[in-house]
Amino acid sequence: MTLQACILLVEDEQAISTVVRYNLESEGFRVLEASDGDEALAMVRDERPDLVVLDWMLPSISGLEVCRSLRRNKDFKQLPIIMLTARAEEEDRIRGLDSGADDYVTKPFSPSELVARVRALLRRTRPALSDDKLEYADVEMELDTFRVRRAGRKIHLGPTEFRLLRHFLEHPSRVYSREQLLDSVWGRNIYIEPRTVDVHIRRLRKALNGPGEPDLIRTVRSAGYALESATISDGEDTS
Repeated sequence: MTLQACILLVEDEQAISTVVRYNLESEGFRVLEASDGDEALAMVRDERPDLVVLDWMLPSISGLEVCRSLRRNKDFKQLPIIMLTARAEEEDRIRGLDSGADDYVTKPFSPSELVARVRALLRRTRPALSDDKLEYADVEMELDTFRVRRAGRKIHLGPTEFRLLRHFLEHPSRVYSREQLLDSVWGRNIYIEPRTVDVHIRRLRKALNGPGEPDLIRTVRSAGYALESATISDGEDTS
């Protein structure tokens, strides 16, 4: 897999969580963990994972309710969810799928099969994660050669601007706060002033937007930034 997809594993049995995490990380995935329903919902909001592996039987809120809650939220209606549970009856499988799960794996399970199901679901829902090229509007990014073009024109980016654009291309139209961009692009263990994001956004805009070309990066006042075509800035400096 070309890009490092982020998987949220929601499981309250530590032994199972350890095995699943090991197998996913061995295949190149980044894994986050939650042990109950409330923590799972908070981590989805804060971390924006690419896929959720969700146990049914959880403390506080059941996996079924977590799934339903995510499907009611417009920001997470399309988030891929694999239900992982010991409930193997056909009626339970139907309830799980009707609640919004994309796939249903029963315990005991083969870790390699679970990884294969994760890969298959990501291929269907996030094709960018299995491709060597990211595209949006008239922008193309080749991940293996680090080349970026807009309408066929070569774009020269510094390493940080490249990572920033890559993040936006992986998540087009989503609004990200400065803090979320710092975590995703710079890393969670590095302290940088949030306003540093604005500096690199300006550099990215300068490189990306040629004369007469619309600004692809939308500024959302008091919220952050998003990659959208034919956008108008929401009042902040775009120079």
